[in-house]
Parts: sequence; structure tokens; C-alpha cells
Amino acid sequence: MIEMSMAEIAEVTGGRLHRADGTERVTASVEFDSRKLTGGGLFVALPGERVDGHAFAAKAVADGAAGVLAGREVDAPSVIAPPVEAAHANAMALAGDSDGAGAAVLAALGRLARHVVTRLTEGGMTVVGVTGSSGKTSTKDLIAQLLEPLGSTIAPPGSFNNELGHPWTALRADASTRNLVLELSARGPGHIAELAQIAPPTIGAVLNVGTAHVGEFGSREGIAQTKGELVEALPADGVAVLNADDPLVAAMASRTAARVVFVGESAEATVRAEDVRLDDQARASFRLVAPQGTADVTLSLHGEHHVGNALTAAAIALELGTPVAEVAERLSGAERRSSRRMEVTTRDDGVTVLNDSYNANPESMKAALKTLASMTRSSGRRSWAVLSEMGELGTDSVSAHDEIGRLAVRLNISRLVVVGDAAAPMHTGASHEGSWGEESVLVPDTDAAVALLRDELRSDDVVLVKASKVAEMWRVADALLDPALLAGTGLEGTQ
Repeated sequence: MIEMSMAEIAEVTGGRLHRADGTERVTASVEFDSRKLTGGGLFVALPGERVDGHAFAAKAVADGAAGVLAGREVDAPSVIAPPVEAAHANAMALAGDSDGAGAAVLAALGRLARHVVTRLTEGGMTVVGVTGSSGKTSTKDLIAQLLEPLGSTIAPPGSFNNELGHPWTALRADASTRNLVLELSARGPGHIAELAQIAPPTIGAVLNVGTAHVGEFGSREGIAQTKGELVEALPADGVAVLNADDPLVAAMASRTAARVVFVGESAEATVRAEDVRLDDQARASFRLVAPQGTADVTLSLHGEHHVGNALTAAAIALELGTPVAEVAERLSGAERRSSRRMEVTTRDDGVTVLNDSYNANPESMKAALKTLASMTRSSGRRSWAVLSEMGELGTDSVSAHDEIGRLAVRLNISRLVVVGDAAAPMHTGASHEGSWGEESVLVPDTDAAVALLRDELRSDDVVLVKASKVAEMWRVADALLDPALLAGTGLEGTQ
């Protein structure tokens, strides 16, 4: 963060000083985890499910923090955030936020981030925003890797893409930052517009419109309306990068004043992939074609769905002046940075685990199953899909899970292990599609899934583990990669 006094922070956020004379200076990072604070940092006090950050305010300052951004008075030099309207507080609901202090702090944090980003963009920093129903995190990681050679680049770790992670990431930027890459998520209409106000983007990319959170939006068209809030926020001299292969995304061109760059495999794409091929590990190679020239790309990431992600990253890097040959070279050298997203590990006995357990929706589940099938089709290795529920699908939940089970059969997946009653329609769909017997099995929980795998996995099998976060399927993936756990010591200690 740029250096600021507590008085300046109070002015920017609309808060008031408490136990502070205003001269205290924040010279280090802004943190909501007091354990990560460094001397001169700003501690953001937020309520949580188990603890309230306000209780750690005094200790944070005693340990070297310059001050605290709080929602109620604390025993430390602080800026007390003003209360927010009830409707706004509901949109930023936090566990344990009974008095609205947390919502007030989040709103103030957003105003602080807006102030800092505005100052830095006036100094030449570029803000890149990415949204979509799936692939946001992987694409954000690719963009960051392509832009880092151009100068200091800030991007969120993992999926810090909401009303807390978004301003927190923006406040990592300082006077040396040339590029700020942000991921924007939404749980309802207006959410992306609010995030875009916190850190106004110059370049905005929309990857796709799927059915993630369709239970909250009502339809894909409702999702598209919200995702398009990103391109509506772009200035006239900005750039909108849109997926030409997704009609709902391509239609967003009419909603922006910015110049539009289409990406995809269709002939209409400005930056496109030609001659896409997959190797026996489902890693894609293609010819990158752009107005600036052409070059060959060979990705190290697993899954054909990464081609679209790579094209979006390529378009952004090209817009910022990277030659096409360098874009192709950097894409070919790009690595997976965020955990539990198609994280491929092979054990000593040859069993390969595809840990894609961070989250799931119908589109990402289909992409993962196709990747699994591609990795086993020519080798003859047995394929296992260990799947659990996809959350927030509303009335479409049963049909969406049923469809995934049927797809597993059509892709000739060897074994399907469905975990938990919420995902049971997957098992039903598979059984109806292929008249499966023991090829598909429904187990009650992750412990049962691990026990089954422990008994039945053979050397050289390939296992996909995937579900929405609520299912905590990383416990299965962790167990498969931990010899002690796999030997039957239980799942204690996994996260």
C-alpha cells in the first residue's frame, strides 16, 4: 500500500479517529489476519465465525501495527468506520457480524482501496479485471505470469475475489506496481459493479457464462447480465476482452464503451487458436493467431479448457505491448499457481491424482471429466471420477447432477464414486445411461470414499477428485497423496 497517515485514512473512509492523533503512518501492508502483520501495517478488524478481530486490535498495535480499521471502538489507535445502510450490510454479510461492524469495515476498506487505486492509476498503473462462471482463477494466474516481465504485477492468491479479497488485493499495490490483476465474483446482481467501483478496471475480460450460482440468479441470462457489469465499468479508452465462442459473452460487446477484442477458436475471434491438439496428458498445443502475428503455444496445464483461458491472457498481454512470440513463449512456460485446481500428482506406485477439488459447477465438472478421459483414453489406464455435489444450482440441481453422471458413462470413465446424498442424482444418471452395476457407487461421505479407494485402486490408475467447496473433497485428494492417511489412520489434520 502507499504510505498514508491515520488522519488521511479517516478522511478517505469517512471514519473518525479514536485513541489516535492522526499522525500515525501506515507504511506496510493492510491485513485482516493479525499474524501476518508487519511493522507499520494497518490491521483490519473483522468479525468471524469463531473469533472477532476487534479483540486482537490492541495486540496488533503492540506487535507493531500503526493502527486499526475497526467497526467499533477498540483499545488501540484506530479509525472507526461509519455504519452502512442495512441493505448494503446484507449484501456484505459476515458470520458473527451481529452489530454491523464488519459490514462497516468492509465498506470502509473498499473506499480506501478505491482511493489508493485511483492514485496509482493516475501514475500509470493498469488494472485488469477478470470474471466468468468458471476459469477465473486459472486465467488470472496466466495473465499475471504474462504481465510480470513488463513490471511489478500484483494478483490475488487463490480466489480472493469478493468484497474482502478484492480490496485487500488492491491494497497490495504500491508506487512500484505496474499491473494490478483482479478476479471478480458475484453472488447476485450488482456485485461485480460494486467491485469494479473499488478498483476501476482499464481492461476487462469475461470468460464464459455458465450455470454456477444459477439458483441465485435464476437463469443463465441473469448470470450474463451480472457478468457484463464488468465491461459496463470500462472507460471509453479501455479494452473489453470477450469470448467469441460463447454467445452470451459475445453479446456483451453492445454493453461497453470500450474497444472490444474477441478471443476464441471461431473465425470471428481477433485473437484465436488454430490447430488445437492434446497430448496424452491432456495438455494443449495450438497456433496462436493475432493481428500482431502468429506463434506456436504448448501449454503445461492439463485440460483443453485452458486454451480459452490462455487466449484471454494472450490478448491482454498483446494489448500491453508484448510481442506475439514472447506471449507464446510465456504461455508455454506458464505454471499452475493456485492449489486444488487441476493439480496433477503421480504417486510412487504410478497412481495419478487430479485434485480439482477447490470448487465445481456443471461446466467445470464437464471440463474436468473430459480431461480425465483424454488422459486415459489412449493409455488404457483405469479412470476414476470421485465426485460430490455442485452447490447453488437451485431447481436445476437434480438434472445437472444427473447429466454429469450420464456424461461419465459417455466418456467411458471406468469407475464413478459419488460422495453424499446431495450428489446422488449423479449415480442415478450414470446407472440409467449405461445400466451400470459396480462401475458407479454412492458412498455417504469422504471417509467411505477413501476406504473404497484404498481397497480398490491399482497401480497406474488415474483419479479425478472434484466438487463444490462445501463438500470438502480435498480431504479425499489429501488422503490419496498421504501414505499414512491412505493406510487407514483417518483424515485427522487434513484441510
